[in-house]
Amino acid sequence: MTTVTRAYVSRLAGLTVFDPNGDRVGKVRDVLVALRVGTAAPRVLGLIVEVVARRRIFCPMGRVTAVDATAVMLASGTVNLKRFEQRAGETLVLGELADRSVTVLETGRPATVTDAAIEQARTGDWVLSRLAVQEPGRLGRRGHTHQLAWDEVTGLGLPQVGQSAETLIATYRDLNPADMAHALQDLPLKRRHEVADSMDDDRLADVLGELPEAEQIVILGTLSENRAADVLEAMDPDDAADLLAELPNVDRNRLLELMEPDEAEPVRQLLKYSEDTAGGMMTSEPVILSPDATIAEALARVRAPELTPSLASQVYVCRPPSATPTGRYLGLAHIQRLLREPPSTLVSGVLDDLEPLRPETPLAEVTRYFATYNLVAAPVVDPQGRLVGAVSVDDVLDHLLPTDWRERARRG
Repeated sequence: MTTVTRAYVSRLAGLTVFDPNGDRVGKVRDVLVALRVGTAAPRVLGLIVEVVARRRIFCPMGRVTAVDATAVMLASGTVNLKRFEQRAGETLVLGELADRSVTVLETGRPATVTDAAIEQARTGDWVLSRLAVQEPGRLGRRGHTHQLAWDEVTGLGLPQVGQSAETLIATYRDLNPADMAHALQDLPLKRRHEVADSMDDDRLADVLGELPEAEQIVILGTLSENRAADVLEAMDPDDAADLLAELPNVDRNRLLELMEPDEAEPVRQLLKYSEDTAGGMMTSEPVILSPDATIAEALARVRAPELTPSLASQVYVCRPPSATPTGRYLGLAHIQRLLREPPSTLVSGVLDDLEPLRPETPLAEVTRYFATYNLVAAPVVDPQGRLVGAVSVDDVLDHLLPTDWRERARRG
């Protein structure tokens, strides 16, 4: 597959979406974007995919690994099959932007949007960068059609005045999750909840992970149960487990029941471990490869934009199945080593046989392990020799720092 970095939405519509195993997931029906204040190009949130029984679901753009003229490939076969529900601040390209009237800035002439192009930036994120517009013709004739950059027209952006929750979110949209969490805490309580309610699930999940636990619980409690379950699904399993562990048993179990089974199961597994052990700190979604995977495949996997730098620093090789708990754990490969080897080499040929952690390993021993081997992530293996997760250095720091360190960072 030859991956493109720019694609027109009308051409994406109807393309088949495949998982990494080549199995058909569904067909693309639209693209969801978030408009931003001023002339900033809208950020692409994901694809609207039609699956069985004409059900339309949302697939985050971070899950997309390749786009070409014939198909779209996903990084994972696990998709959320809940019916797509559009939220405040979200716009469908074909459903809402197409056929909208705009004004061409250079000429002042009116025009109609006929298509839009999404483009992958250097950061790996996708934005809606260009519009195909048609100007009216004379005497009923078809007008001239041409392509313009997003900021070469007016009439599609968010309002320039007022402070609705949507406008405020657009103002903060380019902040990283930690800075967004700090900004959220500085808002009055009512506005804070309005902004949180208007964020898309993935964005809110990232921001919740950067908030103090008490604030996480308060914001989660303002959401409907179904929305709260959706946000928990979008969180990293270890962050979701940490948050659920602070809730009463009745609320925790209710939310777990509302989550998709495939999303809830790894969270249930993590909740079994004490929070100050390797099992309690680990994520259950590291990069896992089979022994016959090549270094080229490994490097492609660690490019996924949703991976943290620590999780992208190494891959773990296991016998099937490749979801945690995996088959027998064989070893790990550091990205520095992968970059020095031919792409066609099997990743199983460059493994580090470092002794893995056990789920019950206490925090003090985990800390010494990281310091001894100069690691940013480490494998966690159960007594049966199966990989159950990986601990990253940021999770270790979260447990070593004072409990109010996020609040101190905000004040500083």
